[in-house]
Parts: sequence; structure tokens; C-alpha cells
Amino acid sequence: MKEWKRVHFIGIGGTGLSAIARVMLESGYQVSGSDRSMSPLAKGLQKDGARIDIGHRAENLQNSDVVVRSSAIPDDNLEVITARKLGIPVLKRSEFLSILMEGRLVIAVAGTHGKTTTTGMIAWMLTSLKQDPSYILGGVLNNLGTNAHAGNGDTFVIEADEYDRMFLGLRPRLAVITNIEHDHPDCYPTKTDYFNAFDQFATLVQGDGVLLVCLNDAGAARLGETAAQRGQKVLSYAMQGENQAQSADYRAEKISPEPEGGIGFDFIYPSSAEEGGSHPRVRLQVPGKHNAQNALAAMVVAHQMHLPLELAAASLAVFRGTGRRFELHAEVGGISVIDDYAHHPTEIKATLAAARMRYPQSKIWVVWQPHTYSRTRLLFNEFAAAFEEAHQVMITDIYAAREMPPDDGFSSRQVVTGMADPKVRYMADFTETAGYLAAHMRAGDVLMVLSAGDADKISEQVVQLLQERSKKNE
Repeated sequence: MKEWKRVHFIGIGGTGLSAIARVMLESGYQVSGSDRSMSPLAKGLQKDGARIDIGHRAENLQNSDVVVRSSAIPDDNLEVITARKLGIPVLKRSEFLSILMEGRLVIAVAGTHGKTTTTGMIAWMLTSLKQDPSYILGGVLNNLGTNAHAGNGDTFVIEADEYDRMFLGLRPRLAVITNIEHDHPDCYPTKTDYFNAFDQFATLVQGDGVLLVCLNDAGAARLGETAAQRGQKVLSYAMQGENQAQSADYRAEKISPEPEGGIGFDFIYPSSAEEGGSHPRVRLQVPGKHNAQNALAAMVVAHQMHLPLELAAASLAVFRGTGRRFELHAEVGGISVIDDYAHHPTEIKATLAAARMRYPQSKIWVVWQPHTYSRTRLLFNEFAAAFEEAHQVMITDIYAAREMPPDDGFSSRQVVTGMADPKVRYMADFTETAGYLAAHMRAGDVLMVLSAGDADKISEQVVQLLQERSKKNE
């Protein structure tokens, strides 16, 4: 990759850049990076040989040949300014990824929801089948304990993030579109803007490549029709009994719960009838119909790569998910504490439906940390209708992420007032929230902490309080 020896990452602790840094480190490059604080991902990189600096300073760029910055790093960042003065190239993720993946068979998974888990399933499946893929995920793969890897195989699997148009730097051979629902209004003000970005991504599929779309989602189905009209090869997949399922090339049929709270389905593929009606049964540990849909996409990838389908299904049977995607944090005194990254109404509904499937008799308590003012405002009505499965809902302050508080004072208090639901309450203080939960939950209850920000700290505090209560009762 050119003549670079040292790559410096500004914002190295985040999921996006830490994954790229991991691939570069494993590929033999010198890696350095800076961030405001030391995240667990940054600590892992430091342990494996990367130089990590806390704070942004000019001297952090020492001996760097190229600089990669996260979407959150502005043009006036000191390290960005210094690099440009020194003539060091400063690239965004999309620009760097296009260089990183040259000559590789790229499988890219895009969509508003499900892309981290689907990418993780594909990466784990290919690893299990001895393909040794490279991969970049938006979360830690629980089976392997990492969010990225530089493999020796030809395949590069990547979560194609639409934020800041990162996915427009990819040139995939196989692109999976899980769904398309308007999101990231700070980047895409209108539904049309958002759809058009996915349409542009679809045009980047290589000439002999395949666009794989989920027909259960109207946005993905529309994208497939648009791509087919311009002559692209489009294949489809769908869950039985849902929108346009029977017209799909690949289907999940006989969908049913599995022991221990997972879900299973028969994989129906185009040539299965010619092969004696063979329909591999996929049995998942992870719960929810949305995960069956994710696994269906992974099985399509296996079929397209001519891999043994029974072995592919067997690998998915031991898939344990990705970090903060229905991740069981702890179980104390019969109370299950689960962290999930859900921060869009559709994701919240799917996650709570999965919780109800796994814990049919339990009271489900929810902590929801809204993520960004723009998303919370845009999708307010959808959020208000997303918590039907919950016993009680505690809403924290909005996690601003990259945004500034709006001038009109829009806040979580207004969200709670607007929802006008007695089971919903505003609780800004994490310690107060944890104390309330620990005092009121009982054996058999389930706590779902839904946050793409820092509210997972509440999980830790609740577990600690429950453990202290358990010791007192011994």
C-alpha cells in the first residue's frame, strides 16, 4: 500500500477507526493514534503495539506518512492543521478504505439496521470455514473478541457505514442491503437524500458483482428495482410470511423459536429443488426474527461463494453475537441485565420483541438513552410507539454525540411529556436510575439498556447494587 510505514489515526478509540487501525497493525504497519480518552478498543491496540496518545498535539504526528481522521474530527483540529502544514495526506475513512481494499473480494453489508450483526455473522462464518477473511465491524465479535482482522484470504468483509457517506469509498463484489429507513438527519436532511446515498452505493458494486436486497423492507426492495432497471445483477432474500417473501430468490421458511431462546429456520435457495429438496436448518443462539433475517443474508453469501451450506449453518449455530447487541451483561438474583445498541425506533421494537420471545413471562424494564437531538426530534412519533413490550421505561438525557444542544431547548423532558405514558419517566442521573431499578426489580425480571452512548454504565451500577443486595440476603 504505497510506501507508507506509519499510519496515524485521529480518533483512534472509536469503533470505526480502531477497526481500520487493527487491520493495519496486523498487516505489519506502524500505527499511532490520538483520542480524548483511552477506550477499551484503544487499550487493545496499545497492548498489541500501537502508540496511543491522549489529547491532540502536533508532536503526536511524529514520523507519520499518512493521517486518517474520524467523522467527528473537524478541520480545525490541531493535528489535522499540523499534518496539512507538513504535507502529510489527511484522509477520511472512505478515502482510506478504497486504498486498503484494492485487489480484494469485498463483501459489504449496508442498511439502517442489522449491518453490524450481519457483518459479524458473515465474518464468523467465513472464519469457521477456514477462509481467513479480513474484516471490519462496528462492534466486537464475541466469538473472536475483536472488531477487525487482517486475514490471508482473498475476502474482505466490511460493515458499510452510511454515516458521513463512508460506504461510498467501497467497491464491493457483493453488497448486502438489509433495509433503508431514514436516519442520520444531520447528514441526510430528507428521506430522498438518504435513499439516494444508498442508490449511489449500489452503483459502486463491481460490474460482475451482485446486489443482494431484502424484500421484506420497502426501501431495500425499491433499491433493488432501481438497480435492476439500470442493468445491475440483483438477487433478493426474504422471511416467509412477510412482504414480497414468495418472490424472493432466497427465503427463510418454517421460522420457529429454538431452545434457550434462539430462533431457527429452513434455508431455501434457488437450486435446492434440483438438489433433492435439501433445505439446511439454521439454528441460532441469538434471539429474534431480525436475527433470523440477518442469518438468512449470511447464508446467501455462503451460497454465492459456493461454500458448504450445512457447515455454514453449523457455524451460525454457535454465533454468540457482537458487543452491545442483545448482550447479556450479567444475571444476578434471577434478574437478567442486557445491553443493546438500539437507537432507532425500528431497532428498539425488534430488540424488545426478541426480549419478549426469549423471556415470555418476564417483566421487561427499559432504560433508553436517546441518541442525537436531530434523530430524536425527527423520529419522535415512531419512538413514542416503540416501547409496547416494556413494563417500565426510563429515559435519560439525550446523548448529543457530535451535535450541539438546539437553541429551542429540545430535550428528553419534552420527549417524556409528549409520550404521555404512565409507564415512561424521565431520569437524568445514572446513579439515581440504577438505584431505582435495583430497588424495584425482582427475580425473573429483565433489564434492557438501550444506548449507543454511555448509558451502559447504568448496567454496571445495577449489577453492582444487585450483587450487594444478594450478599446481604445470604
